[in-house]
Amino acid sequence: MPPLSSLDEQALKELIAAELQSARDRSLGLTTEALDEPELTAQVSPLMSPLVWDLAHVGNYEELWLLRAAAGIEPMRPEIDDLYDAFEHPRVERPSLPLLPPEEAREYIATVRAKVLDSLDAVRFDGSGPLTTGGFVYGMVVQHEHQHDETMLATHQLRKGAPALLDPPETPAPARDTVPADEVLIEAGPFEMGTSDDPWAYDNERPGHVVDLPAYYIDTEPVTNAAYLAFMEAGGYDDPQWWHPKGWEWRCAKGKRAPAFWTREAGQWLRRRFGKLEPVPLDEPVQHVCWYEADAYARWAGKRLPTEAEWEKAARWDPVAARSRRYPWGDEYEEGRANLGQRMLHPSPAGSFPSGASAYGVRRMLGDVWEWTSTDFHGYPGFRWFPYKEYSEVFFGHEYKVLRGGSWATHPLAVRGTFRNWDYPIRRQIFTGFRLARDAAEPPARPSGGN
Repeated sequence: MPPLSSLDEQALKELIAAELQSARDRSLGLTTEALDEPELTAQVSPLMSPLVWDLAHVGNYEELWLLRAAAGIEPMRPEIDDLYDAFEHPRVERPSLPLLPPEEAREYIATVRAKVLDSLDAVRFDGSGPLTTGGFVYGMVVQHEHQHDETMLATHQLRKGAPALLDPPETPAPARDTVPADEVLIEAGPFEMGTSDDPWAYDNERPGHVVDLPAYYIDTEPVTNAAYLAFMEAGGYDDPQWWHPKGWEWRCAKGKRAPAFWTREAGQWLRRRFGKLEPVPLDEPVQHVCWYEADAYARWAGKRLPTEAEWEKAARWDPVAARSRRYPWGDEYEEGRANLGQRMLHPSPAGSFPSGASAYGVRRMLGDVWEWTSTDFHGYPGFRWFPYKEYSEVFFGHEYKVLRGGSWATHPLAVRGTFRNWDYPIRRQIFTGFRLARDAAEPPARPSGGN
């Protein structure tokens, strides 16, 4: 896909219409086309909404921003705005709300979509307003739906005692080769972090600004299941010296001794993946670990989690051209360079997607697993919220840790080298893993086992 800024208005509108349809096909495939009404209205975990809430919410969000705000069309269902306001009702409360039943929700979002497409031609992307310049608000809605689709996948993963419903698409196995080194040196110096000119970037990715970093090493690959298992077998979950005090409190209170969805049977570690029990694949990145687990592993390995700035420089900076890229490999998205968009329904094995490496040779920085960083979520210097405070600003603070890079479940349009995710450090239901870093002057105590 070419850079959005290179498209004329008509080509951009055609892209928007196609991407709106792609997101909707995905949403329906994870809800009304996969489950019956009792499963759509049930809450599988207090961490997640009933799937029928997510379905109507994406339509209500689309109505708010693309019909009312962008096209100036009168509200269709103002009485349901409160029900689908994510900030009015926490997830644990949503099953008790008078939600639209599945069929009515599907009819509502279809009607919204038809009106959006009918009104698209009349909306101008000529810079007359910040919402529509470059098609921003349409890109925001497409990304929002794909983000909820990833949330829906996490809900499917949490379903217990139900038959498996999701099968991976038939795609060829990714290209693999031998990773030349466990870690690479990122030289000291400045780089441009964030963006000021990406038309669909969110407010927390802006503005672009220069950050000067000392030299450091970063792992070429995410930490694998095999490496994490070595930490477990070495007693990592039993030794408080490796744990942040709040992490040790969490581990003891919850009794955790392995990543989420792992179980040990007959001397073998198994994982539950969308209703199927299977041996833990040792060469895949470890997944479903919280920040405290990642931090404990890093201490045990004699390294640390990278800062957000270190992660982004390793992913985006081209030291030869002295500029930041949109993706690790360049400015255009190209299929086959990353494990994104549900192509495999699991992370790819070590050595995969060599063509997706960054200029420094760091691999799989987009896709596979979201990667925890050591950084608290905050705004960049000069941050201004847009178009609403509740997307980013209300979450700024030490309670949330930044994640980068997307996962196998993230759609390509909903992630780029500047994209920032965040969550509580105890969260494990999301598709999270990590890679390690260290100061250039400090040798590691033991190999981190990234490969």
